[in-house]
Amino acid sequence: MAYISLRKRENGSTYAYEVESYWCKKEKKPKSRQRYLGRLDDATGEIIPKRRSLAEKASDESCSEPVTVVVKVVGPSLLLDAVDERTGMRSVLKRSFPREWERLLSLSRYLTCRGEPLVYADSWLRNHDAPLSEGLTSQRISELLGRMSDDSVQTFFKHWGEKIGSDECLCYDITSVSSYSEQNEYARYGHNRDGESLPQINLGMLFGEKSGLPVTYRRFPGSVNDVSALRKTLAHFEKLGFAKFHLVMDRGFCSAENVKAMCKAGYAFTIGLPSSLNLVKKTVDEVGETMQEPEGYRNVEGEVLYVHTKTLPAGEYGKRCRLHLYCNSHRAAIARDTFIEDLLRWKEELESGNRVERNEKHYAKYFIVKETPVRGVKVTYNGEAVKERGMSRCGFFAILSSKEKDAVEALAIYRRKDVVEKCFDDLKNSLDMKRLRMHGSKTMDSRLFLQFLSLIQTSGIRNVLKESGLDKKYTVREILNEMESLTEVRHSHRYGVIRSETTKAQREILEAFGLQSKS
Repeated sequence: MAYISLRKRENGSTYAYEVESYWCKKEKKPKSRQRYLGRLDDATGEIIPKRRSLAEKASDESCSEPVTVVVKVVGPSLLLDAVDERTGMRSVLKRSFPREWERLLSLSRYLTCRGEPLVYADSWLRNHDAPLSEGLTSQRISELLGRMSDDSVQTFFKHWGEKIGSDECLCYDITSVSSYSEQNEYARYGHNRDGESLPQINLGMLFGEKSGLPVTYRRFPGSVNDVSALRKTLAHFEKLGFAKFHLVMDRGFCSAENVKAMCKAGYAFTIGLPSSLNLVKKTVDEVGETMQEPEGYRNVEGEVLYVHTKTLPAGEYGKRCRLHLYCNSHRAAIARDTFIEDLLRWKEELESGNRVERNEKHYAKYFIVKETPVRGVKVTYNGEAVKERGMSRCGFFAILSSKEKDAVEALAIYRRKDVVEKCFDDLKNSLDMKRLRMHGSKTMDSRLFLQFLSLIQTSGIRNVLKESGLDKKYTVREILNEMESLTEVRHSHRYGVIRSETTKAQREILEAFGLQSKS
């Protein structure tokens, strides 16, 4: 089997070789031989044939030069080129990895399009149009991952962060990635978000709320919890020289120490508060009577909410903050009914003697059980515990913000952080990160960076789909698969480049990405 291999040299020129694979009977193994064809004309895509000697010309004067043909799948690369242009990722990567950027970009595109282990990347790169004009064997990929420097990665984060995160709210969250390795010092047992009994590493990621693009990440041992990880993450931002942006986080990161740390470091923040927090309970009790007044209600994107804002003095956390309180009356009623149903069921279980093991904690908390020889078992409610559970506090949730004065705007900002969940879902389910198979931390770090580049590309495609309305018809993977049949046939000599005919769906996709069909 023969194919055309394009190889780019340090002088910037691309050279073409005809590579033929054959079976060596003597050595009993596959081998290959190659023949130099000439240099690729970057302007026309044609191969300029090598100069033949006078003897060759004389012996074959009547024969015309052979026509060589290369077929490449170009559909996915057209979309990814447009995304790179739109986000500026290629220029930042080239600046940070001047010698390796083509390989890194090509491998990240393979992950974006296929989401399969890197060991299968070689054949995909040979058949698809990519920044790297040749394949990468498994050995070459391992060598690439081994020589990637942490300094270059951090340089990328610094420049990328300046480009993406300078003028918008940034959402921060943590996910866990399971690992099969017992030799990786970062793989530890902890709160596994996928419910798996495997060691894990934790990934803290920062995402642009409006851009929908990942900005940076930090990996740390799987046994470290979310609350304690935040303060070291803030120090990581300082080292990268990030501006004092607006952080948006869920209530899992809430603690007095974290709030004080963000205030001290100069970061604005909007963070969810646990309903069990005494400050939230006290505020709910304070506004209970005012909920009967219609002035406190707002229509937020079709949802009727009671809203209340309480200003906290600077002495509380070192900076003036606002506690925004919300209540959905409909959900509150459902929550109260559900809790009452649970209470009645638990009481019946106690009285009948049919106790359920998983409910023992509820029996102990919400009931007083007395047993006498004459009257038998008598079960009564623990009124204080039921009240503490918050029958009057059902349906409330709270947000603490050091920047947003308006409760409705604070809620809108907080809800837009769902971009984080979408990116984590992409990372695990589409980009081959459900499990880590690397044993060493060095290889793991390099692989994580490749996944991060791929996540930028995936997020960039999703943004285009959302803006054009195509997200209602396609997922990111479906749209890349749709473009797989768009190929280019590259002839030598006068034939040039011929692109296959585009389908109606492909023309619609190309138009959404600001591209024009050539057929």
